[in-house]
Amino acid sequence: MNWFVWAVLSALFAGITAILAKIGVAGVNSNLATAIRTTVVLVFTWGIALATSKPAAVLELSRRTWLFLALSGLATGLSWLCYFRALQLGEASRVAPVDKLSIVFVIAFAALFLHERLTWHQWIGGGLVVAGAMVLAWK
Repeated sequence: MNWFVWAVLSALFAGITAILAKIGVAGVNSNLATAIRTTVVLVFTWGIALATSKPAAVLELSRRTWLFLALSGLATGLSWLCYFRALQLGEASRVAPVDKLSIVFVIAFAALFLHERLTWHQWIGGGLVVAGAMVLAWK
């Protein structure tokens, strides 16, 4: 499978996640709910990683890789904490589109930090994502 199929599967599972999480955070501290979810993700992903990689591969990672993966993990944790709180306070059908504004941040950060050259596709698509999120979040 190519990157597009994996990306669509990611979006599908993210959509399922939003619904399951909205049900799961009802009447529970959102930080506790996030910790439970994160623990499940931790066990699940380590199981897959160990089944598909050599355990010694962890020792071969550079300090730079560790640093950026750790920072990415911190950003993910902060994102999930905010997302679960938003789901607890708002409707999933309105929270999820606003959360997907991350697409626009990725486009901007890719240009700024990774020096990716933005084409009209990114500008138009990013603008449509912002417009779509605003329309879907509007009450």
